[in-house]
Amino acid sequence: MTPAPPHARTSSAGLATGTGTGPDAGLAGGSGGAAEPILRVEDLSVSFPSEAGTVHAVRGVSFDLMPGEVLGIVGESGSGKSVTSLAVMGLLPPTASVSGRVTLAGQSLLGLSDAQMSRHRGRTISMVFQDPMSSLTPVLTIGTQIADAIGNHHPRMPRPERRLRAEELLAKVGIPDPRRRLDAFPHELSGGMKQRVMIAIAIANDPEVIICDEPTTALDVTVQAQVLELLALAHEETGAAIVMITHDLGVVAGITDRLLVMYAGRAVETGTTREVFAAPSMPYTMGLIEAVPRLDLPAERSLATIPGTPPNLTAVPRGCPFAPRCPLAAEECTREEPALLPLGEDPARRSACLRVDDLAGTDPQEAYGVAPIGTSALARRPRAERRVVLAASDLRRTFELRSRILRLHQGSVHAVDGVSFDIREAECFTIVGESGSGKTTTLLEVMEMDPQPGVRLEIGGQVIEGSRRTHRASAELRGSVQMVFQDPVGALSPRQTVYEILAEPMQVQGWAPMAIRARILELLELVGLARDHVDRFPNAFSGGQRQRLGIARALALNPSVIVLDEPVSALDVSIQAGVINLLQRLKAELGISYLMVAHDLSVVRHISDRVAVMHLGRFVEVGDVARIFDRPRHPYTQALLSAVPIPDPEVEAGRTHIVLEGELPSPTDRPSGCSFRTRCPLFRMLPEDRQQACLHEEPQLMPYEDEDQQVACHHPQNLLADAASPGAPASG
Repeated sequence: MTPAPPHARTSSAGLATGTGTGPDAGLAGGSGGAAEPILRVEDLSVSFPSEAGTVHAVRGVSFDLMPGEVLGIVGESGSGKSVTSLAVMGLLPPTASVSGRVTLAGQSLLGLSDAQMSRHRGRTISMVFQDPMSSLTPVLTIGTQIADAIGNHHPRMPRPERRLRAEELLAKVGIPDPRRRLDAFPHELSGGMKQRVMIAIAIANDPEVIICDEPTTALDVTVQAQVLELLALAHEETGAAIVMITHDLGVVAGITDRLLVMYAGRAVETGTTREVFAAPSMPYTMGLIEAVPRLDLPAERSLATIPGTPPNLTAVPRGCPFAPRCPLAAEECTREEPALLPLGEDPARRSACLRVDDLAGTDPQEAYGVAPIGTSALARRPRAERRVVLAASDLRRTFELRSRILRLHQGSVHAVDGVSFDIREAECFTIVGESGSGKTTTLLEVMEMDPQPGVRLEIGGQVIEGSRRTHRASAELRGSVQMVFQDPVGALSPRQTVYEILAEPMQVQGWAPMAIRARILELLELVGLARDHVDRFPNAFSGGQRQRLGIARALALNPSVIVLDEPVSALDVSIQAGVINLLQRLKAELGISYLMVAHDLSVVRHISDRVAVMHLGRFVEVGDVARIFDRPRHPYTQALLSAVPIPDPEVEAGRTHIVLEGELPSPTDRPSGCSFRTRCPLFRMLPEDRQQACLHEEPQLMPYEDEDQQVACHHPQNLLADAASPGAPASG
């Protein structure tokens, strides 16, 4: 997901390689030796009134942003990151109480009226928000919204010139056919294209500072890479300094100069990105870094989990706010809240920890009790000797398109187009790919247990073909395959207690009340929740605890397979680590198998045994996870892997990236031959005679060297290795 730094060279094939100078150079070479900061925040505090008392959301945050610099602000949800950015932009509600000082190019911003701030917003300082759909007006065209952003600060510019400038901006951010897109409405664009429009609006008036609040959250890894590449382009075009607010440590590792780590409304650690990653001086920072699964390392140990939850900011505890969760806390940590003090001679390297001198040489994994990942005796047996618990043969799902009025047939969408796979005992099989590739539809086809004619499903030794199953057989089978959904809030009824939520599937299966109660207490202990939680409602739990409840419900009937639909994508990094560890432990202890869909390939590397890469309803590469991740052969797989950030600045500096151009083709207009060829970097490198197979013949999934890896590509090769080798031929 991280773009190549600007000093990298990107070929026409979309390959980019870092030179090794790393993120300390920033997106445009850092501050360039400027003496004065372009943005200065001093002792910023923000509080909100609430029924429970005053919420102290931001407490004395200070930082400087130099011209051309990229500052990353990281921390868990509720740490005050977004509130800090909104205070700088003057976008907080009237009920907020703000104190401190914010100066932009020497001019104070706090205390300005909304009309006065409007003169700055978009011209001297702009913002890219997390959700582009809610940031764009749904009833106005894209062209109107960009032209209005220009006209707000250039009222004398004629409308035709504004429209021409809007078209130039859309072309600059990589939106195809920009003249036609000017007349499109936001709902007609994909999520990635809407975020491109937001970036175009942000750079329309050449601002001096751009604040990005989680700009890549909920985007596919390929779209994420494109968006970050566009931010690098925006930085080059405007020369603006950037504040990157994110929970993704891989993103900040690849593009930021400096980091500011926030906790409980305060800055608890600052320094250059390389310094903070190489030697974190705050246990909280150590925990965040160790909680992130890494794409470049095999999963040998569990992830670090930060116990507990952030403090209630209506009544900040005495002493260090992190002390109740800190594995290294001492008695002195509970007496006073530590100040953010310099470390050594560098005034920019600071830490708010009383035990900072004792942290030198501390092993973060040892401090957080990170243990090796356990495996069951069943999982250690050869795969061929383990029983098949779920198998699908030629799985298909076609949706008919009909006109709204006369209901006339207008075509078909082959959402899932003939995929086959099998899952063995104590095995995790994961399907990855971009949104629209058919991953979730595949899961739903399995869960419906009503395959289309010609499709064969095998669940626990029972074969289902066509629609000839009985209700009794279906009820029995549904007990052996359960599902955990992406959204732990929407998946649990807010009107039911924990007891009622967990008891429901067992009641449907006719369990006795005493057996249900005993099983519920067993389930709570299994997923790490207390027994006295049975009478609580879901709104009394954190996001991670709700997901644990979802997993407990799925385990209620002792299934052999659990279907996981993006089980950790909506969770904070520290909470995500706990859920991943839980899933690993359950697989090892109970021998459960998983069928999972995920867009975070780092999570896939950590938890999966086998992986299938899906594109437009078909598998294009399948095999052992280590084999696929270490030696990918399909260009699409390589693009997905290269787009995933690695939370290590040293590693990110030398990585090769494949940035895909364009959007995923519509399933109603599938390209002839290889469906990936319209975006394939390899296709553009091939001579014309070798392109013919890609143009006219659909590649079939065939073994590559052995059965552990199957590839659907006419010319499988490792583009990443070729680009990294000194003698690699020039592409284009």
